[in-house]
Amino acid sequence: MRDIKSLDINLLKAFDALFDERSVTRAADRLGLTQPAVSGVLGRLRDSFDDPLFIRTQRGIIPTARANELAAPVRQILADVETLLQPPVFDPATAQFTMSLAATDYALQAVVLPFLPRLRAASPGIRVSVSPVDNDNAQVQFERGELDLALVTPETAPQDLHARRLFHETYVCALRRDHPAARNGTIDLDRFCDLDHVLVSFSGQRFRGVTDDALAAIGRKRRVVLSITSFLALPELLKTTDLIAVVPSRLVSNDPTLTTMAPPVDIPGFSKIAIWHERTHRDPGHQWFRALLFDTLQA
Repeated sequence: MRDIKSLDINLLKAFDALFDERSVTRAADRLGLTQPAVSGVLGRLRDSFDDPLFIRTQRGIIPTARANELAAPVRQILADVETLLQPPVFDPATAQFTMSLAATDYALQAVVLPFLPRLRAASPGIRVSVSPVDNDNAQVQFERGELDLALVTPETAPQDLHARRLFHETYVCALRRDHPAARNGTIDLDRFCDLDHVLVSFSGQRFRGVTDDALAAIGRKRRVVLSITSFLALPELLKTTDLIAVVPSRLVSNDPTLTTMAPPVDIPGFSKIAIWHERTHRDPGHQWFRALLFDTLQA
Protein backbone atom coordinates (compact mmCIF):
# COMPACT_ATOMS: atom_id res chain seq x y z
CA MET A 1 0.00 0.00 0.00
CA ARG A 2 1.35 3.39 -1.01
CA ASP A 3 2.07 5.99 1.69
CA ILE A 4 0.09 9.22 1.29
CA LYS A 5 3.07 11.10 2.74
CA SER A 6 4.89 10.63 -0.58
CA LEU A 7 2.11 12.36 -2.55
CA ASP A 8 1.84 16.13 -2.44
CA ILE A 9 -0.65 18.48 -4.06
CA ASN A 10 1.83 19.60 -6.71
CA LEU A 11 2.00 16.05 -8.09
CA LEU A 12 -1.76 16.02 -8.51
CA LYS A 13 -1.67 19.42 -10.25
CA ALA A 14 0.95 18.07 -12.64
CA PHE A 15 -1.14 14.96 -13.31
CA ASP A 16 -4.17 17.13 -14.10
CA ALA A 17 -2.15 19.31 -16.50
CA LEU A 18 -0.65 16.27 -18.25
CA PHE A 19 -4.06 14.64 -18.58
CA ASP A 20 -5.58 17.80 -20.09
CA GLU A 21 -2.72 18.82 -22.37
CA ARG A 22 -1.56 15.35 -23.51
CA SER A 23 1.86 16.96 -23.91
CA VAL A 24 4.77 17.33 -21.51
CA THR A 25 5.75 20.60 -23.21
CA ARG A 26 2.31 22.17 -22.97
CA ALA A 27 1.87 20.90 -19.41
CA ALA A 28 5.19 22.52 -18.48
CA ASP A 29 4.03 25.86 -19.92
CA ARG A 30 0.76 25.60 -18.00
CA LEU A 31 2.54 24.83 -14.74
CA GLY A 32 5.28 27.41 -15.23
CA LEU A 33 7.97 24.69 -15.11
CA THR A 34 10.66 23.45 -17.46
CA GLN A 35 10.07 20.35 -19.56
CA PRO A 36 12.74 18.34 -17.66
CA ALA A 37 11.09 19.32 -14.37
CA VAL A 38 7.71 18.02 -15.55
CA SER A 39 9.36 14.84 -16.79
CA GLY A 40 10.81 14.41 -13.31
CA VAL A 41 7.36 14.96 -11.75
CA LEU A 42 5.88 12.38 -14.11
CA GLY A 43 8.46 9.90 -12.84
CA ARG A 44 7.35 10.54 -9.26
CA LEU A 45 3.71 10.13 -10.26
CA ARG A 46 4.48 6.77 -11.83
CA ASP A 47 6.22 5.64 -8.65
CA SER A 48 3.33 6.87 -6.49
CA PHE A 49 0.63 5.09 -8.47
CA ASP A 50 2.75 2.13 -9.65
CA ASP A 51 1.58 2.70 -13.22
CA PRO A 52 3.07 4.38 -16.34
CA LEU A 53 0.02 6.71 -16.38
CA PHE A 54 1.03 8.30 -19.72
CA ILE A 55 2.49 6.61 -22.79
CA ARG A 56 4.64 8.59 -25.20
CA THR A 57 3.55 8.63 -28.86
CA GLN A 58 4.55 10.61 -31.92
CA ARG A 59 1.76 13.09 -31.18
CA GLY A 60 2.43 13.50 -27.47
CA ILE A 61 1.27 11.34 -24.58
CA ILE A 62 -1.86 9.32 -24.03
CA PRO A 63 -3.29 8.26 -20.64
CA THR A 64 -3.33 4.67 -19.51
CA ALA A 65 -6.49 3.03 -18.18
CA ARG A 66 -5.28 3.80 -14.64
CA ALA A 67 -4.82 7.48 -15.55
CA ASN A 68 -8.36 7.61 -16.94
CA GLU A 69 -9.65 6.21 -13.65
CA LEU A 70 -7.69 8.78 -11.65
CA ALA A 71 -8.62 11.85 -13.71
CA ALA A 72 -12.03 12.62 -12.15
CA PRO A 73 -11.03 11.96 -8.50
CA VAL A 74 -7.85 14.02 -8.87
CA ARG A 75 -9.80 16.93 -10.36
CA GLN A 76 -12.30 16.74 -7.48
CA ILE A 77 -9.48 16.77 -4.92
CA LEU A 78 -7.93 19.84 -6.54
CA ALA A 79 -11.31 21.58 -6.58
CA ASP A 80 -11.85 20.78 -2.90
CA VAL A 81 -8.40 22.13 -2.00
CA GLU A 82 -9.11 25.29 -3.98
CA THR A 83 -12.34 25.73 -2.05
CA LEU A 84 -10.48 25.35 1.24
CA LEU A 85 -8.07 28.10 0.23
CA GLN A 86 -10.81 30.57 -0.67
CA PRO A 87 -11.95 32.94 2.09
CA PRO A 88 -15.38 31.97 3.37
CA VAL A 89 -18.24 34.12 2.15
CA PHE A 90 -20.01 35.83 5.04
CA ASP A 91 -23.63 36.87 4.70
CA PRO A 92 -24.84 38.77 7.80
CA ALA A 93 -28.48 38.26 6.82
CA THR A 94 -28.17 34.47 7.15
CA ALA A 95 -25.34 34.19 9.69
CA GLN A 96 -25.96 31.97 12.71
CA PHE A 97 -23.44 32.17 15.55
CA THR A 98 -22.95 33.51 19.08
CA MET A 99 -20.66 36.38 20.09
CA SER A 100 -19.41 36.27 23.67
CA LEU A 101 -18.93 39.82 24.90
CA ALA A 102 -17.53 41.09 28.21
CA ALA A 103 -18.67 44.54 29.30
CA THR A 104 -18.78 46.62 32.43
CA ASP A 105 -22.06 48.03 33.65
CA TYR A 106 -21.10 51.32 32.00
CA ALA A 107 -20.10 49.75 28.66
CA LEU A 108 -23.34 47.76 28.56
CA GLN A 109 -25.31 51.01 28.51
CA ALA A 110 -22.92 53.24 26.57
CA VAL A 111 -21.82 50.74 23.92
CA VAL A 112 -23.93 47.59 23.76
CA LEU A 113 -27.39 49.16 23.99
CA PRO A 114 -26.87 51.60 21.08
CA PHE A 115 -25.29 48.81 19.03
CA LEU A 116 -27.92 46.08 19.42
CA PRO A 117 -30.67 47.65 17.25
CA ARG A 118 -28.27 47.90 14.29
CA LEU A 119 -27.04 44.37 14.85
CA ARG A 120 -30.57 42.95 15.05
CA ALA A 121 -31.61 44.75 11.87
CA ALA A 122 -28.59 43.61 9.86
CA SER A 123 -28.06 40.11 11.26
CA PRO A 124 -30.95 38.71 13.35
CA GLY A 125 -29.28 35.28 13.55
CA ILE A 126 -26.29 36.48 15.57
CA ARG A 127 -26.78 35.96 19.29
CA VAL A 128 -24.87 38.05 21.85
CA SER A 129 -23.90 36.76 25.27
CA VAL A 130 -22.86 39.59 27.62
CA SER A 131 -20.99 38.85 30.84
CA PRO A 132 -19.14 41.02 33.38
CA VAL A 133 -15.51 41.89 32.71
CA ASP A 134 -13.11 39.69 34.65
CA ASN A 135 -9.76 41.45 34.34
CA ASP A 136 -7.86 38.71 36.15
CA ASN A 137 -9.04 35.93 33.84
CA ALA A 138 -9.71 37.70 30.54
CA GLN A 139 -6.57 36.40 28.83
CA VAL A 140 -7.44 32.80 29.68
CA GLN A 141 -11.07 33.32 28.61
CA PHE A 142 -9.91 34.54 25.20
CA GLU A 143 -7.50 31.65 24.76
CA ARG A 144 -10.13 29.05 25.70
CA GLY A 145 -12.70 30.53 23.33
CA GLU A 146 -14.96 31.57 26.19
CA LEU A 147 -14.72 35.22 25.17
CA ASP A 148 -14.72 36.87 21.73
CA LEU A 149 -14.69 40.58 22.51
CA ALA A 150 -14.24 42.72 25.62
CA LEU A 151 -14.97 46.40 26.23
CA VAL A 152 -12.42 47.72 28.71
CA THR A 153 -10.10 50.63 29.46
CA PRO A 154 -6.52 50.60 28.12
CA GLU A 155 -5.15 50.31 31.65
CA THR A 156 -6.96 47.03 32.30
CA ALA A 157 -6.41 45.38 28.90
CA PRO A 158 -4.28 42.21 28.85
CA GLN A 159 -1.14 42.27 26.73
CA ASP A 160 -0.78 40.66 23.28
CA LEU A 161 -4.38 41.23 22.20
CA HIS A 162 -5.75 43.17 19.27
CA ALA A 163 -7.28 46.48 20.34
CA ARG A 164 -9.29 49.34 18.85
CA ARG A 165 -10.02 52.66 20.56
CA LEU A 166 -13.75 53.32 20.67
CA PHE A 167 -14.00 56.79 22.21
CA HIS A 168 -12.84 59.08 24.98
CA GLU A 169 -15.39 59.71 27.72
CA THR A 170 -15.79 62.84 29.86
CA TYR A 171 -17.65 63.44 33.11
CA VAL A 172 -20.68 65.66 33.71
CA CYS A 173 -22.78 66.59 36.70
CA ALA A 174 -26.24 65.01 36.46
CA LEU A 175 -29.33 65.95 38.46
CA ARG A 176 -33.07 66.04 37.95
CA ARG A 177 -34.34 68.75 35.62
CA ASP A 178 -36.29 70.63 38.32
CA HIS A 179 -33.50 70.42 40.91
CA PRO A 180 -32.91 73.80 42.63
CA ALA A 181 -29.25 73.67 41.60
CA ALA A 182 -30.17 73.23 37.94
CA ARG A 183 -31.79 76.62 37.42
CA ASN A 184 -28.80 78.50 36.06
CA GLY A 185 -27.34 75.72 33.93
CA THR A 186 -24.05 75.94 35.79
CA ILE A 187 -22.88 75.09 39.27
CA ASP A 188 -20.10 76.72 41.26
CA LEU A 189 -17.64 74.87 43.41
CA ASP A 190 -19.14 75.84 46.77
CA ARG A 191 -22.66 74.70 45.83
CA PHE A 192 -21.26 71.55 44.29
CA CYS A 193 -19.48 70.61 47.51
CA ASP A 194 -22.52 71.43 49.68
CA LEU A 195 -24.91 69.11 47.79
CA ASP A 196 -25.52 65.46 48.64
CA HIS A 197 -23.83 63.18 46.11
CA VAL A 198 -24.37 59.61 44.97
CA LEU A 199 -21.31 57.66 43.85
CA VAL A 200 -21.16 54.51 41.74
CA SER A 201 -18.54 52.26 43.31
CA PHE A 202 -18.05 48.72 42.06
CA SER A 203 -16.78 47.61 45.45
CA GLY A 204 -19.92 48.88 47.15
CA GLN A 205 -17.90 50.09 50.13
CA ARG A 206 -16.01 53.15 48.90
CA PHE A 207 -17.22 56.72 49.21
CA ARG A 208 -14.38 58.11 47.16
CA GLY A 209 -13.79 58.28 43.40
CA VAL A 210 -11.99 60.30 40.74
CA THR A 211 -14.07 63.38 41.60
CA ASP A 212 -12.90 63.26 45.21
CA ASP A 213 -9.29 62.93 44.06
CA ALA A 214 -9.71 66.03 41.87
CA LEU A 215 -11.27 67.97 44.75
CA ALA A 216 -8.55 66.91 47.17
CA ALA A 217 -5.94 68.26 44.77
CA ILE A 218 -7.38 71.77 45.30
CA GLY A 219 -8.04 71.34 49.01
CA ARG A 220 -11.80 70.68 48.80
CA LYS A 221 -14.14 67.76 49.39
CA ARG A 222 -17.78 66.89 48.71
CA ARG A 223 -20.44 65.01 50.69
CA VAL A 224 -21.11 61.51 49.30
CA VAL A 225 -24.17 60.14 51.09
CA LEU A 226 -24.88 57.10 48.91
CA SER A 227 -22.61 54.53 47.26
CA ILE A 228 -24.10 52.01 44.80
CA THR A 229 -22.54 49.29 42.66
CA SER A 230 -24.39 49.83 39.39
CA PHE A 231 -25.16 52.64 36.98
CA LEU A 232 -28.52 51.02 36.18
CA ALA A 233 -30.34 52.49 39.18
CA LEU A 234 -28.64 55.86 39.01
CA PRO A 235 -31.04 57.73 36.65
CA GLU A 236 -34.06 56.77 38.74
CA LEU A 237 -32.29 57.84 41.95
CA LEU A 238 -31.50 61.23 40.46
CA LYS A 239 -35.04 61.74 39.16
CA THR A 240 -36.67 61.08 42.53
CA THR A 241 -34.25 62.77 44.93
CA ASP A 242 -32.15 65.92 45.33
CA LEU A 243 -28.98 63.90 44.91
CA ILE A 244 -26.37 64.89 42.35
CA ALA A 245 -23.90 62.60 40.60
CA VAL A 246 -20.76 63.00 38.54
CA VAL A 247 -21.13 60.44 35.77
CA PRO A 248 -19.79 59.58 32.31
CA SER A 249 -21.65 61.78 29.86
CA ARG A 250 -22.83 58.95 27.58
CA LEU A 251 -24.96 57.51 30.35
CA VAL A 252 -27.22 60.53 30.69
CA SER A 253 -26.87 62.52 27.46
CA ASN A 254 -30.17 61.24 26.02
CA ASP A 255 -32.28 61.33 29.19
CA PRO A 256 -34.78 64.24 28.91
CA THR A 257 -35.64 64.10 32.62
CA LEU A 258 -32.11 64.95 33.72
CA THR A 259 -30.01 68.09 33.45
CA THR A 260 -26.29 67.89 32.87
CA MET A 261 -23.64 70.53 33.36
CA ALA A 262 -19.88 70.75 33.49
CA PRO A 263 -18.31 69.95 36.88
CA PRO A 264 -16.72 72.95 38.63
CA VAL A 265 -13.47 71.01 38.96
CA ASP A 266 -11.32 69.41 36.28
CA ILE A 267 -11.96 65.63 36.33
CA PRO A 268 -9.87 63.42 34.03
CA GLY A 269 -11.91 61.35 31.61
CA PHE A 270 -11.14 57.86 30.36
CA SER A 271 -10.92 55.91 27.11
CA LYS A 272 -12.89 52.81 26.20
CA ILE A 273 -11.39 50.21 23.88
CA ALA A 274 -12.45 46.92 22.34
CA ILE A 275 -10.03 43.98 22.58
CA TRP A 276 -10.05 40.57 20.90
CA HIS A 277 -7.77 37.57 20.41
CA GLU A 278 -5.77 36.48 17.38
CA ARG A 279 -8.01 33.40 17.35
CA THR A 280 -10.89 35.41 15.85
CA HIS A 281 -8.93 38.27 14.27
CA ARG A 282 -9.39 37.03 10.68
CA ASP A 283 -12.76 35.37 11.00
CA PRO A 284 -15.13 37.10 8.49
CA GLY A 285 -18.11 37.00 10.85
CA HIS A 286 -16.18 38.48 13.74
CA GLN A 287 -14.60 41.08 11.46
CA TRP A 288 -18.05 42.15 10.27
CA PHE A 289 -19.38 42.28 13.86
CA ARG A 290 -16.50 44.45 15.01
CA ALA A 291 -16.77 46.77 12.00
CA LEU A 292 -20.48 47.32 12.65
CA LEU A 293 -19.76 48.06 16.31
CA PHE A 294 -17.04 50.57 15.44
CA ASP A 295 -19.24 52.25 12.84
CA THR A 296 -22.12 52.53 15.32
CA LEU A 297 -19.99 54.35 17.86
CA GLN A 298 -18.61 56.76 15.27
CA ALA A 299 -22.03 57.63 13.85
